[in-house]
Amino acid sequence: MTEETDVIERVINGDTEAFRTLVERYQGPVIRMIANMTGNGQDCESLAQDVFLAAYAKLKTFDPARSRFSTWLFTIARNRSINALRKQRLAAGARPPQRADTADPSDTLARREALARLDEALAALPGRQRRALALVEFEGLSYEEAAQVEGTRIGTIRSRISRARKALMDALGHLGADEPC
Repeated sequence: MTEETDVIERVINGDTEAFRTLVERYQGPVIRMIANMTGNGQDCESLAQDVFLAAYAKLKTFDPARSRFSTWLFTIARNRSINALRKQRLAAGARPPQRADTADPSDTLARREALARLDEALAALPGRQRRALALVEFEGLSYEEAAQVEGTRIGTIRSRISRARKALMDALGHLGADEPC
């Protein structure tokens, strides 16, 4: 039995403090995933808290034979993020979400501009492509795990990531072209 499975069993058997171990382990990745999906760096901690509350409430439904705990948790985070995006679109009149400013203040102006263009290019991707890319490239999930989180086939994930990469290359292909080798 793995350490995670042991922790989950302890939580199910009434040791609520044991859940803290899971929160501490996955808090950063869940927050990053939510921020990448929603483009809203300000509300991602609140949304992550909702994800962990939902996971705690539904922990008895987790089946280690079907998936890893991280895949199950990322599925909850994905669903909560999609719901938050729908609410944002309704409230904002279908405006695309703004990307969080992730540039370090000490970065050079050129780096900040490149990151801003990357943020714009990522925000311009269709939601399904952006989510697939975020799960695999930013969160380190395998194609199989990303397919499980998205509720689709591996080939679909591969296709979405391929299209996302092509769109990013097209949008950002000119970056670095002026720089000497």
